[in-house]
Order: sequence, then structure tokens, then C-alpha cells
Amino acid sequence: MQTTFSILTRGPGLYEFMHEVAEWLAGRGDGLLSLFVRHTSCSLLVQENADPDVQRDLDGFFSRLVPPGDDPQMGWLTHLLEGPDDMPAHIKAAILPVSLSIPVRSGCPMLGTWQGIYLYEHRRAAQRREIAAHFG
Repeated sequence: MQTTFSILTRGPGLYEFMHEVAEWLAGRGDGLLSLFVRHTSCSLLVQENADPDVQRDLDGFFSRLVPPGDDPQMGWLTHLLEGPDDMPAHIKAAILPVSLSIPVRSGCPMLGTWQGIYLYEHRRAAQRREIAAHFG
């Protein structure tokens, strides 16, 4: 069984879509959920969904780890056609997961108490992102 989730972003940050996933899985039984983001400048994460400071700190860490292309320390970049945030977004997507596998029991993802499923947007501009889902 397959579907696609569509997420509208408003710039960098984590966008939880756990509710949409749980709604789609409801009543489906036991199995494995596979998620795959169909873009090269964003990522997927399972992360804490209780304290928004966790998300802010993660975003701050990755912004310092991979600054925008117009930052002086990123002068070595050559792919700049799509703006100063594009190549850093590709780098972040290369070091973070773009797919997830989550066990499902009785139609419920077997996540921990404070875990949620997130799209991690790395681009500055608003985007429409698609995540392919497979449950089997």
C-alpha cells in the first residue's frame, strides 16, 4: 500500500507530519512503514516533539555546521546557480536521512512517547515537498 504526503514549508526548520502518517496508517495492522523524501535539499527525521527548543537547537547546530553559501567560510562552493542556500541544503541532505523505516503495530507507528516524524527543510524559500510512503 502506497501514498504520497505533501508538505508546504515556509523556510528552514522542522515540520512535523506525524498526524498525517498516523491517520493514513489507522486500522492497517502490523508491518513496516517506509518513508522517502523526493527532493535533494531536505531531509526526514524522527525527533522529539515535546519541546520546540530541541528543534531550534538542531536547526542552529546545522546552520553553524553548514553555513549559507554567501558566508565567507563557504567561498569554496561552486554550485551557486540556485542561490546561497541551495548547495548548503544539498550538503545537509547528504549527511541527514532522506528515508525512514518505522515498525507499525495495529496501525500505530511504534515511536517513543516524545517522538514525531519530521520533514527538515533546508531551503530559505517556501517549498512544496513530497514524501513517498509504503506500508507492507
